[in-house]
Amino acid sequence: MSSAVLGRLLRLSAVRSGPLSPPSPSTVPGRTGTPSRTAVCTSSGALLPKPKKTPFGLIRIVLVVVPFLYVGTQISKSFAALLEEHDIFVPEDDDDDD
Repeated sequence: MSSAVLGRLLRLSAVRSGPLSPPSPSTVPGRTGTPSRTAVCTSSGALLPKPKKTPFGLIRIVLVVVPFLYVGTQISKSFAALLEEHDIFVPEDDDDDD
């Protein structure tokens, strides 16, 4: 009986919500899609100019990666200290066989 009820509910929700495909960026307010160009020539046959290219240099990569690595290490250190404080995980030095 529960499977019959579940089946009816699923059909009802599918009918009310419409198709299961995700909404396109143009239909969702506040969202912009990545512009893409599929045409390479005009209707007269002339080639379109190359699209504008945004360089993503090493400096930009460093400016994004370094702060997030720093924040991640700080979170890890504080969580490890919390685990040691509550005796959940305490590393022991006796395991070294060197």
